[in-house]
Amino acid sequence: MKKIIKNGVIVTATDTYKADILIENETIMQIGENIQESSAEVVDAKGHYIFPGAIDPHTHLDMPFGGTVTKDDFETGTKAAAFGGTTTIVDFCLTTKGKSLSSAVEAWHHKSKNKAVIDYGFHLQIVESSDAVLAEIPKMVEEEGITSLKVFMAYKNQFQADDETLYKTLLAAKELGALVMVHAENGDVIDYLVKDALAKGNTDPIYHALTRPPEAEAEATGRAATLTGLAGSQLYVVHVSCADAAKKIAEARSRGIDIWGETCPQYLVLDQTYLEKPDFEGAKYVWSPPLREKWNQDHLWNALKTGQLQTLGSDQCSFDFVGQKDLGKGDFSKIPNGGPLIEDRVSILYSEGVKKGRISLNQFVEITSTRAAKLFGLYPKKGTIAVGADADLVIYDGNVERTLSAKTHHMAVDYNPFEGMKITGEPISVLSRGNFIIKDKQFVGEAGQGKFIKRAKYGETLEKMPTMI
Repeated sequence: MKKIIKNGVIVTATDTYKADILIENETIMQIGENIQESSAEVVDAKGHYIFPGAIDPHTHLDMPFGGTVTKDDFETGTKAAAFGGTTTIVDFCLTTKGKSLSSAVEAWHHKSKNKAVIDYGFHLQIVESSDAVLAEIPKMVEEEGITSLKVFMAYKNQFQADDETLYKTLLAAKELGALVMVHAENGDVIDYLVKDALAKGNTDPIYHALTRPPEAEAEATGRAATLTGLAGSQLYVVHVSCADAAKKIAEARSRGIDIWGETCPQYLVLDQTYLEKPDFEGAKYVWSPPLREKWNQDHLWNALKTGQLQTLGSDQCSFDFVGQKDLGKGDFSKIPNGGPLIEDRVSILYSEGVKKGRISLNQFVEITSTRAAKLFGLYPKKGTIAVGADADLVIYDGNVERTLSAKTHHMAVDYNPFEGMKITGEPISVLSRGNFIIKDKQFVGEAGQGKFIKRAKYGETLEKMPTMI
């Protein structure tokens, strides 16, 4: 059925204006004033913004880690994402040494099949640079449409790859048109610091942060940037948590290295003291990189404002406090790393960024949607509001005040890391390809309606759109 969204204020990365939007066959067919279509459902967005659906470039759904599995799967995770105004995610597909990349991708397709309520794609982890793995990467990029490759520089003896693997991945990505992503922490140094802390009897959650210092993140970030420049390739640094790492990215960009940086809402509003909460509650805030000293927040906000960091991922990786996080009682290194962050990502950036004058409304759209769409081969079908684009739209109340809480969130976990935080702004209705997922703050979608997206190569567009319909 056709739909017309009327009376809203359309906001893209470059423009803000009032107009109607005509939707048909999952696509934006017309944008203009006073559109009339007798057969269309009329949606009144008066007093609200209309944003392009947000894109979360960093999620871990139904992922095994630390002897357990993330609590949110592709159904609960994407449903929570939709409530938060996100209409596309790109999830990390983990691989295993000695096994084919194809088998890992098949496993992730199985995890997501008939579950996702919004559209999704995969990043593919590269854990080794064997001849077999390198020979398989072209198929992943060319045929599977998985055009981003993830290398961990941390989690020794689990996910961590060596520098040779990173460098060979960068060379392959340059040739194939893929974007390499890194978790940038010096895993060898961290491994030593963790063992040393435990040997000294330092087992509380705060030592998760103290054994993963910002210097270890900055060093790895700079090293990855240098290798990218040497390879003449392209790099995306995930979850930048501290000023030192952000500066390494800025310095590399000033030298002409093709490098991009992502931060996450938790690093913008939470700090290291949360890991000191009594009764083991600090475990709720254990993720990697860890939360930093509060002064880093101003640097991260400034980096977003000035474009030295370009995107906001959630790093959604949820574990219950009771029954999962408490696996690490008496040994902080056994606390499953990650938090429930997918739902509140967009609204925290709006409330703390736009409403407090740290970033503009157009920058908000650029950071939450447009830049990720361009980097990860989804633009211009996604990431903007334009004729011919997918009708992924968020009708957003920019003035409502509310309090974040596990009592009201839609993630499957038993806590919210932003519990009690008062924010301004909330998605009212969310459409994915023209179909309501959230309507008047109620879930009206269904599991399985999200589609797997084969993405374009780095620097290319997903699909050429008509200039006029």
